[in-house]
Amino acid sequence: MGSLPMADKELDGFHIEQRHGKDRVRVARVWRTKEGRHFIVEWSVSISLFSDCLASYVRDDNSDIVATDTMKNTVYAKAKECSEQLSVEDFAILLAKHFTSFYSQVSGAIVKIVEKPWERAYIDGQPHEHGFKLGSEKHTTEVFVKKSGAVKLVSGIEGLSVLKTTMSGFEGFIRDKYTALPETRERILATEITASWKYTYENLSNIPQKPLYFSQRYLDVKNILLGTFFGPPKEGVYSASVQATLYQMEKAVLNKFPDISAMQLKMPNLHFLPVNISGKENPAIVKFNDDVYLPTSEPHGSIEASLSHFWSRM
Repeated sequence: MGSLPMADKELDGFHIEQRHGKDRVRVARVWRTKEGRHFIVEWSVSISLFSDCLASYVRDDNSDIVATDTMKNTVYAKAKECSEQLSVEDFAILLAKHFTSFYSQVSGAIVKIVEKPWERAYIDGQPHEHGFKLGSEKHTTEVFVKKSGAVKLVSGIEGLSVLKTTMSGFEGFIRDKYTALPETRERILATEITASWKYTYENLSNIPQKPLYFSQRYLDVKNILLGTFFGPPKEGVYSASVQATLYQMEKAVLNKFPDISAMQLKMPNLHFLPVNISGKENPAIVKFNDDVYLPTSEPHGSIEASLSHFWSRM
């Protein structure tokens, strides 16, 4: 979401910026249907309040401070009040609305939540009613709500690891006396995607009221990203570079969803190096033929870019 301003004031000839909050409040919520099926979410919630509490800094007067312990308790109380399943975005908005409306001193609230990927377990091909396994990538959201009702909503994915064993190359790059990398049209392409996207909604009154709307949009965006990265199941799609694939992924999301105005992707190039081993008596102990690789995690290439409509930015 980028850096956000803090509450600022002129004070005794100085300029002070401040905000306060509570980080990493962990909460899990279970819902049970009448039919006996259970649903669970696990969230790590971080809260920052823009609050007029300068007296606490300069006069030892804490009367205008919302205690961070109160913020923590509010997370659990509001989770309890949610009798129906809701998306992580809707819970973040609910919390931010509470802090900006309940406290006169609070002019704005930022709520960031990371959702742990608990997925329903399947036993012998059948979904388990109350069993879950931990997945990999995480669903994230960050909402900035002002007392006026203005809102900025960003969602994302962290830790989406993907790899394809062919249909990837890298050619035509700058070569100089320090260049050792050979050109290729056949390599493994592996990365761990971090994605974020900004929604077009600018006021709380515009937020969709459809249950689990943002949960479905998250799945839709993830599917578009994966489909663009891999291509069709049989033939795939060629990647001329991580940069080219990243751009196609971002463009596909923005073209598909009119309520998303900007997209940012970070896609490190996690290298799989060809293995060739030779010795004095055997010059080809292992001779690489697009088959044996050394997987590495560092150093790795770092590629990131953001794409937005002309009227928007992250």
